[in-house]
Amino acid sequence: MTLRFVTMIIVAAAGSAVAHAQAPNPAPAKAPSANAIIDSKSMTPEQRSAAILAQSSEPALDPQSAQRTEDALKHYRAIAAKGGWPMITAEAKYAAGLEGPDVELLRRRLVITGDLFTVESSGPYNDELIAGVKRFQLRNGLLATGLVGPRTLAALNVPVEKRVQQLEASIQRMQTIGFKFGERYVVVNIPAAYAEAIEGDKVVRRYRVIVGKSEKPSPTVTSQINNVNLNPTWTVPSSITRHEIAARMRKEPGYLARMHMQVLDGRGNALDPASVDWSEGKVPDVTVRQDPGEWNALGRLRIDMPNSYAVYMHDTNQRNLFANADRFDSHGCVRVDNVRDLAAWLLKNTPNWDRAQIDAGIATNQRQDIKLTKSVPVAWIYLTAWMSRDGVVQFRNDVYDQDTQLNEASADIKAFLNPTTEPVTR
Repeated sequence: MTLRFVTMIIVAAAGSAVAHAQAPNPAPAKAPSANAIIDSKSMTPEQRSAAILAQSSEPALDPQSAQRTEDALKHYRAIAAKGGWPMITAEAKYAAGLEGPDVELLRRRLVITGDLFTVESSGPYNDELIAGVKRFQLRNGLLATGLVGPRTLAALNVPVEKRVQQLEASIQRMQTIGFKFGERYVVVNIPAAYAEAIEGDKVVRRYRVIVGKSEKPSPTVTSQINNVNLNPTWTVPSSITRHEIAARMRKEPGYLARMHMQVLDGRGNALDPASVDWSEGKVPDVTVRQDPGEWNALGRLRIDMPNSYAVYMHDTNQRNLFANADRFDSHGCVRVDNVRDLAAWLLKNTPNWDRAQIDAGIATNQRQDIKLTKSVPVAWIYLTAWMSRDGVVQFRNDVYDQDTQLNEASADIKAFLNPTTEPVTR
């Protein structure tokens, strides 16, 4: 395979076929020139949402992902063998039309990774260089502004050795995931904080998601989506009840009532919250359940996928968090932006359940389970590096520090199985 890593990447920030904004019917935003520097602060929410979501229609995971990513690994190892790339100082200044050593260094940096195709070593910060910065930003999960801000600078300065490590770890995960692909399937890439709905080998929907905090990471898991639940109740995990709920109740005795939560005994009977000992150090032997409604932590819709971790995908009552660049804020489950749209796609082969009927069902405020006519495979994966079919090598931050752990464990296993010292014979 010829490695053409970035030539096919989409640099137009708006107008992507797979971009889905939070607003149900956003006004169409004029697509800026691919070589224009974008001031992200002046964007409307709709433009920012479209720009964040505008990416290739190639999925992060398909049956050939591991093989392609091995090709990328060879290429990045070759870069490492030649000494990698130069570091960009925090004091470097970049602006359209600017010339000087800083601009020349940036140009050399982008040429090494194929984000810039020129071999010129001098010249101003021109349209060509702006386009190169955007290519780099898009394949590193950054808003393509064409400006070198702190986040772009940090990504530029990740050493090639780290990129090699990310590729190695991701290949191991792809090779061992054991996922059974279908004609239609869903992938949540945890480090990227995106969900993809794939059909006919193309991403037909892409959604921002909120995944687990570093101290409460979302697990890697494969399953089958078999049910969509409208107006769900939320049974609070016992760990949250013991710590967070109990602490809240000590400070605010009316907290549960305000949050539309009930306290239940072992038989499911309602209890008076005042009858429960919420003292610090005590373990309340109760179940806390939140009623359906806009206040519910699961929002208005839950997507069920049976698994040993008891995690699932769902709506949220904190939709403002989807606008954050870093979306690592859950207790392990995955919150999905515009989740009703995903549910409609999942249910499109289930009679009598299009988007309008989903909205109508939610409007009743009554809990309702909808079983899919045909289950849809789903994989939650942890890929910080991959190469898609269009030849683009993508990188994301190792948010849970799992690449280092995996590579160290693999090295230990190899050392154990293939010791370098010959055994002593007597």
